[in-house]
Amino acid sequence: MTTRSTGRPAFVALTDAPMRQARNSAAFWIATGRSRGHEVIRRRGFVAVDGGERAGLRVLIQQSDLDPGELAELSELVRRATGPVNAEDPFSSTDLGQLGMRSWQMPVMLRPPGPVGEPALDVIRVRRPEDLRAAERIVIEGFELAGFEPYRPGELFPMTLIGQPGVDVFVASRDGVAAGACVSVVDDGVGSHYWVAVSSAFRSRGVGRAVMLGALAHLTDLPVTLTASKLGRPLYESLGYTVAAPSTWWASAPAAPSR
Repeated sequence: MTTRSTGRPAFVALTDAPMRQARNSAAFWIATGRSRGHEVIRRRGFVAVDGGERAGLRVLIQQSDLDPGELAELSELVRRATGPVNAEDPFSSTDLGQLGMRSWQMPVMLRPPGPVGEPALDVIRVRRPEDLRAAERIVIEGFELAGFEPYRPGELFPMTLIGQPGVDVFVASRDGVAAGACVSVVDDGVGSHYWVAVSSAFRSRGVGRAVMLGALAHLTDLPVTLTASKLGRPLYESLGYTVAAPSTWWASAPAAPSR
């Protein structure tokens, strides 16, 4: 991955947002796979990270025109997967329905560079193991990641994850208790956000906004993309994000969208 000091685009058009999101998602999951010691497969048209029975197989479509060989290899990876399979296609161009997978759509959104307000809560960039564990528990609960139960500290977020170039984890606290978390990634001059989650005990209390503001404070000089859930979209729009295009997500079994 490159940092914000190199290759920074001055402007990202809405039409370019799906490609930028595809590249950033690949960078994030490659970093995640490396930090967990998982197999990472990189092709022209897709990236796949195989985390086995618990973490499952994650597929990031990178082009709108996968060739027959790539489709065949991708199909074989899905068939061989020992855990859940999730695939992200920001171009909405690759049909995985023939593999028995269900699909839904969420919008890719883009925010131009610009200032943000101060969060109303304390937000930290994670550096200590105990703070990373708190973020990990919030994300597992918030996204109902049943595959990571029973809980094994460091399985979702190893300490080596925050040592990966361009990757940061943020935690928002309310009344001294860790209440929300998210991950930000900078790659090729574009930022993006993942795993934006709030503990069930603190929902509808401004925690999601606070953790996003805290993370965006480090990205004000960059265009930023993300893929929004239905519940998250109003928050992101209020922070200056605009819908660019629909992204199609595929899953091998019912599961909460991982974003």
